[in-house]
Amino acid sequence: MIPDSTNLILHSDQGWQYQHKKYQGMLESKGIHQSMSRKGNCLDNAVMENFFGLLKSELLYLQDFDSLEHFKAELIEYLDYYNNRRIKLKLKGLTPAQHRYQTLQVA
Repeated sequence: MIPDSTNLILHSDQGWQYQHKKYQGMLESKGIHQSMSRKGNCLDNAVMENFFGLLKSELLYLQDFDSLEHFKAELIEYLDYYNNRRIKLKLKGLTPAQHRYQTLQVA
């Protein structure tokens, strides 16, 4: 269950289910901002598509989960690893958290 006023951003493509007014109204009522790719432009959500591809290959496909709670715990651990310990060559050998911090210091 997602609490109200979370300030989350939901990235999606332009599938009909994401364009449905009732669905969009539910997101709005929860304070969730919808980020939808432009028609015919797959690059709009390329960063998120890449992340979910990594999440699947580095977590989801590598193990079986005993329960939803087990999956949640592993997901939280993976998100910490991805943001704070996993270096990326495209970020000059920094983790995403280090790169964000460095970028904010320059701005």
